[in-house]
Amino acid sequence: MSYVCEICEKKNVHGFSQQHGRGVAGKRWQKRAPRTSRIFRVNLQRVTLRFNGAQKKMRICTKCLKRIKKYGSIKTYKNVAVV
Repeated sequence: MSYVCEICEKKNVHGFSQQHGRGVAGKRWQKRAPRTSRIFRVNLQRVTLRFNGAQKKMRICTKCLKRIKKYGSIKTYKNVAVV
């Protein structure tokens, strides 16, 4: 199973680690802190949701989980409740 939110389809993003922007006495930081690639992962949670009486296990991001708890619905999913 891929690392993707099942509701909003949010997925991992590729980026680079923080590089020290300020040089220390002749830009020595750039030699000490090279630019390395990394992956920014989505905060997925395995949750059991109830859709119109039927229960379903889903992997959703925390942003979608907050919206469901606050509003009780999200996108095309109406009357959703966390079990």
